[in-house]
Amino acid sequence: MKKKVSTVDYILVLVFAVVIVITLYPFLNVLAISFNDATDTIKNINFVIPRMFTLSNYKYVFKDSDFVMPFVTSVSRTLIGTLVGVFTTSMLAYTLSRKDFVFHKLFTVLFVITMYVGGGLIPDYLLIMRTLKLGNNFLVYIIPGMIWVYNMILVRSFIDGLPFALQEAAKIDGANDFQIWYKIVLPLCTPVIATIALYYAVGQWNSFMDTYLYAQKLPTLQYKMYEIMNQATMKLDIHGSSKVTTAVTPMSIRMAVTVVATVPIVIVYPFLQKYFIGGMTLGSVKD
Repeated sequence: MKKKVSTVDYILVLVFAVVIVITLYPFLNVLAISFNDATDTIKNINFVIPRMFTLSNYKYVFKDSDFVMPFVTSVSRTLIGTLVGVFTTSMLAYTLSRKDFVFHKLFTVLFVITMYVGGGLIPDYLLIMRTLKLGNNFLVYIIPGMIWVYNMILVRSFIDGLPFALQEAAKIDGANDFQIWYKIVLPLCTPVIATIALYYAVGQWNSFMDTYLYAQKLPTLQYKMYEIMNQATMKLDIHGSSKVTTAVTPMSIRMAVTVVATVPIVIVYPFLQKYFIGGMTLGSVKD
């Protein structure tokens, strides 16, 4: 028997269609502007398909051949920073999840406080540049971001939901804490590990302010893109819009840079999507 479609179903379909359009439009608009002629874009920026297709924006972005080292630096900091972040965060989360650790509540509160109270930019700068002496050092991309408290809380919440009997059984069999973490807890935390790995990877890949402040001699791809956008804006201010817009404009360059910076993460995300969703829904269902 054919099921009758109700008015509510039509309304839901309409609502979901509107949500999809609202969600996809900004991405399609950025992509279209990046491939559209800059002069034509000035007339109207509201479109999702390039009206006058061109690669001029991307040619301007990549006209500087000095992209190899910034790209290598970005990839290196993303890979190393993600691995180090996942390693240290999961170890800390496991430690704070242990009820037999006397100070686990105290240290948890101290870590949470750092999410709301910070020293500010000047103390951070003095600590990194003068005390730790990490100026123009690759470690400035790794050490300050080794642990994100929010990620630690996610992992700890996931570990709290695991049967503690597994750890007790391993302890009886003679396993030490490191072995319990590495062989028992970590394999069971795959969803949340994938979630925080994606967080760390996106944060490391998109970051450019730390390069601007501490390591301009070790530029990343994002910082290079930032410089290109500034150069395009300065040329517009100096030469005037009538001469510059015949080739590119700051808006067209900004959109092209956005696409270049976003593509690697967009490629990686589908492989982690199922784990990411599982990690984000942790704690929503408890036995």
